[in-house]
Amino acid sequence: MEKKKLQISHFLVFSIIHSIQLGVGVFGFQRIIMESAGNDAWVAVITAALLMNLIIWFMYVLLNRHKKDLVDIHKELFGKWIGGFFSLIWVAYWILIAITVLRTYLEVVQVWVYPTINILIFSLFMLGLTYYCVTGGFRIVAGISFLGIVIPFYIFFTFLFPLEYTNFRNFLPFFNHSISDLAIATKDMILTYIGPSTLLMFYPYIKNPEKSQKWAHLGNFISLTLYLYILIISIGFFSEKQVSQHIWATLSMWKIVELPFVERIEYIGITSWILIILPNLCMSVWASKKGIEKIFNLKSKTAIILILLIVLLSTVLIRGREAVQFINTYIGDFALYIVFLYLPFLAILSFIITKVRGTKGAKS
Repeated sequence: MEKKKLQISHFLVFSIIHSIQLGVGVFGFQRIIMESAGNDAWVAVITAALLMNLIIWFMYVLLNRHKKDLVDIHKELFGKWIGGFFSLIWVAYWILIAITVLRTYLEVVQVWVYPTINILIFSLFMLGLTYYCVTGGFRIVAGISFLGIVIPFYIFFTFLFPLEYTNFRNFLPFFNHSISDLAIATKDMILTYIGPSTLLMFYPYIKNPEKSQKWAHLGNFISLTLYLYILIISIGFFSEKQVSQHIWATLSMWKIVELPFVERIEYIGITSWILIILPNLCMSVWASKKGIEKIFNLKSKTAIILILLIVLLSTVLIRGREAVQFINTYIGDFALYIVFLYLPFLAILSFIITKVRGTKGAKS
């Protein structure tokens, strides 16, 4: 475990888990899941969150047993080389998450606010902020995650404006989609919930980490509540066919909001969303940085610069809506295997190996 002065209070896990689940997916998750589940998409939102709750439980089973981060657990179970290979896969995964978050947000900014924005300059700005936060240490990253929830929370009250135009008959009839359709929608919803995987790296930085589990589950529950809240309003506001025509249904709802002091509330919402995107970037970069440090024995700043260069180059090279959609789909599939299949397998394997080694030790 890390020194106490580097650790955070266990209740702050709530803000970290929630902030990294609330990213760019909020802008357009409705269309993706309603393509297969229609007006029953709310089932997919709940199911995906419950599955994520199960994964969080598996994480704590694994982490509470070893009291180490994922890299050290891999090394303990599989040895230096094989364990390092598995850890490197996770590092690549967190880097891909950072690329996906930044590039998807950039696309929203391009389409809705600044069509001629320079991708390189904006990426440098965002990654410069990320570098500043991550080099400050994990406590700074945790603080940014907390502020990323508190400061822009006012945005969610703007979703009350479309209630005047909602028709909740759009929910009828209930359960008119097959289980396979709901399963596909649940799979598509997974990408919005996968952020808590960084817990595998910051666990040693939590004071009394065993007590933090309830806060992690609570963070996931609040994420579920917000996604469900936005989806219910969206289903009532749009018809099922209309949603398919809106890539970013959330932003389309913002267009009807009228306030005395601002004409286009979506501009305020998109720019304020930087405070929500930044914790996503910081946590992904910090987790991958920590992994590279341990695997290759690199200095912290060297690892950060290497990761940020990879993210920058990838962000600049990804062009067009099709490329952005492809990487989102690819990461969703990757997450399905590495988070929802590999982690439970690792937790079970860890239990077996620990038991076997304990039995051999007792006999000797």
